[in-house]
Amino acid sequence: MRLRTAAVLLVLAAALVASAVAGLALGAVRIAPERVFDIVLGGLSGERRPGAFAAIIWDVRLPRVLLGAVVGAGLAVAGTVLQALVRNELADPFLLGASSGASAGAVLVIVFGTGALAFGMGLPLAAFAGSMAALVAVYAMARRGGTMTTGRLTLAGVAVQYVLSALTSLVLVLSAHPDQIRSVLFWTLGGLGGARWDELALPAGALLLGTGLLIALARPLDLLLAGEEGARTLGLDTARFRAAAFVLTSLVIGVLVAYSGAIGFVGLMVPHAARMVVGAGHRALLPVAALGGAVFLVLADLVARTAAAPAEIPVGVVTALVGGPFFLWMLRRSTRTEGITG
Repeated sequence: MRLRTAAVLLVLAAALVASAVAGLALGAVRIAPERVFDIVLGGLSGERRPGAFAAIIWDVRLPRVLLGAVVGAGLAVAGTVLQALVRNELADPFLLGASSGASAGAVLVIVFGTGALAFGMGLPLAAFAGSMAALVAVYAMARRGGTMTTGRLTLAGVAVQYVLSALTSLVLVLSAHPDQIRSVLFWTLGGLGGARWDELALPAGALLLGTGLLIALARPLDLLLAGEEGARTLGLDTARFRAAAFVLTSLVIGVLVAYSGAIGFVGLMVPHAARMVVGAGHRALLPVAALGGAVFLVLADLVARTAAAPAEIPVGVVTALVGGPFFLWMLRRSTRTEGITG
């Protein structure tokens, strides 16, 4: 199993490099792959190449590709953990309202909290608070008598999403500044077009720290996924562990959404694909999901930039077009498993 996981990680790492090269080479201006390698390797060795191609790659496309990889990896890891915490295969940062909560928190700070924006950390903190509040609300509404069905979880997630979307729309109506309206639309649809080198450190740090801590918690996650009673019997304080994992996951989601907007379905599809390849054990599943999410979002952003060029589609629209049918298939399969008909 370890050899298989190592082989899968190696294949995904190669796929990530290939997708990154495609992301750097393709766009409104096409650059040959060998030219991309020359420019990137030259820059890494401290000898930045002159010319327009080098400026396009270093100043525009490379930070965007890196942000896409970081956000895709983080959302896939968050979705994997949420599916274990709520023991439901439909859990996803977007479907559970966490991404919408983070967007709502960010939008409120953008429109009404100029002082917090000036402080620098106001946006990520507001996104974290919104993400955490949404997850707690959905979990509280979906859990009744110690159990949680797919139907209740889905309805609770949809309800929280509607409330948060209404709040975001209200803010949009109240805002009188065109720049703020454009920012609000960005949070609702998601996008990587605003990626900058000086803004990559925080989401990358949140991803590395959060994923490292969650991999360290792989065994409790395995116990929780296997059954609450069994986990308690083996000495796990399920309530305390679940609360701590919710806070950590919300922090990762909030920071990522603060820089990318709400991008849905990555945390739903990628964990299922990873589980089919390496099984349900979280020590192998989490790194495989992280690399898979990075590859998926880099390619999705490439489609968003090139499918309707010179116009650009929000990457959240691309992931929704893929993830929506997948969600409906999963919902149908889950309701059949629970014996719900009609």
